[in-house]
Amino acid sequence: MDVMLLAKAIVLGIVEGLTEFLPISSTGHLILASSLLRFDHHAAQVFEITIQAGAMLAVVWHYRTPLAATVLGLTSDPARQRFALNLLVAFVPAAMLGLLSGSFIKAHLFNPTTVAVAFLLGGVVILLVERSQRKRSPGTCRRPDIGTVDDLTPKDALRIGLVQCAALVPGTSRSGATIIGSMMLGLPRHVATEFSFYLGIPTLFAAAAYSTWQHRGALRIEDAPLFATGTVVAFVSALTCIRWLIRYVSTHDFSPFGWYRIAFGALILLSSGTGWMSWPA
Repeated sequence: MDVMLLAKAIVLGIVEGLTEFLPISSTGHLILASSLLRFDHHAAQVFEITIQAGAMLAVVWHYRTPLAATVLGLTSDPARQRFALNLLVAFVPAAMLGLLSGSFIKAHLFNPTTVAVAFLLGGVVILLVERSQRKRSPGTCRRPDIGTVDDLTPKDALRIGLVQCAALVPGTSRSGATIIGSMMLGLPRHVATEFSFYLGIPTLFAAAAYSTWQHRGALRIEDAPLFATGTVVAFVSALTCIRWLIRYVSTHDFSPFGWYRIAFGALILLSSGTGWMSWPA
């Protein structure tokens, strides 16, 4: 295996892990990193989606104890059954819409302008939501009945799942849509963030499995070290990011990410307009 190719896989794994669970869109950052690195491997598209499995496994590892309790309690514990049902309910809308509109999205929305506009609008929404949050009295919440993810109802989960559908637009950010969308629905910041982590497990696993199957013809046995490297690095960097973000949301808001998205969206428009960056058309 080419050492330079492995080095690129490491960088992309880091980018994926650090951006997947932040409200800044891992897709846009992977496109930028791949272009800068000239990552033109024959299986580049499936690689960039498959390494999401590494990020997903980081969530599984971090929440291994409650996840194990959920699996063991599926047949006897009503609370664990409701939590599992909530994940399923929240997962289905984006999964179904993705299957129905995936080809259209790739053909018509995966372009620099759409990605840039999604970044810019997402940044503005984050700033507006956080501004609204700051106007509330300290410690108050529109949904005082929700203290943990276990307090969510299937109706709450469905609403979050519908919000996640917005992430099908390239540049929107799955975590950004679910976290900020949940906060708009009145959920506390820490609950919105934690449920977004959990919801990423079925969502990212399904996306990685579906993409791998779709592009299986491009896969070769000699690519195994490349994929393994990217996945492992994505796992480590995502685990680091998850632990950092949990601490961050306890004392900070998401406004810096809103300004970052606006700046990144402007960068996309500038680089695309000048021809400096080779964004997908």
